[in-house]
Amino acid sequence: MVDASTDGRVQRGNETRRAVLARSVQIASVEGLGALSIGRLAADLKLSKSGVFAGFGSKEELQLATVRAASRMFYDAVVAPVEALPDGRAKALALCEQWLAYSRDRVFDGGCFFYAVGAEFDAQPGPVRDALAAAALAWERNLEDLLRAAAAAGELPAGTDPVDTAFLLIAALETANAQSLLHDDPSRYDRAARTIRRLLAA
Repeated sequence: MVDASTDGRVQRGNETRRAVLARSVQIASVEGLGALSIGRLAADLKLSKSGVFAGFGSKEELQLATVRAASRMFYDAVVAPVEALPDGRAKALALCEQWLAYSRDRVFDGGCFFYAVGAEFDAQPGPVRDALAAAALAWERNLEDLLRAAAAAGELPAGTDPVDTAFLLIAALETANAQSLLHDDPSRYDRAARTIRRLLAA
């Protein structure tokens, strides 16, 4: 039989962890993963430092948990809505449109979480960089696979290179994200959408 007091502590611990991660992904998207600290999160959420520390144990684990939480949010916002579509050009276009909506709608306060923290850690070897690189590579490979399927089905112009095209699509997405923030100009998303449609023209 599960001890009721133990079960209650586990539940409270899980609730604290969820609250901390909900806050940490937003802070990191604006200020970077380096801005995260046990003390700051405890103060922001009016929790005890020991309670927050118990859920993570170190700043690095907090950062890694934040990356994992952001990955789940990205999947829910971008990948899941189009997952049932058949692989090919239409799915690649829909996926890019979901990405633009994810950035435009500020799922993360700082726009795309991974764009924001990628530059922070791209020259810092270690587990956090490895986690961010794995997430970026998974996104890149997803697009490449869809473009390969589109090319095989004759949905793209002859000679289209799926790897180069995925690179250009990601560049358009990330540029729209960065410039919309820097210039406070949501029209950058419209420009990116037009560019993406041209790149994926049948």
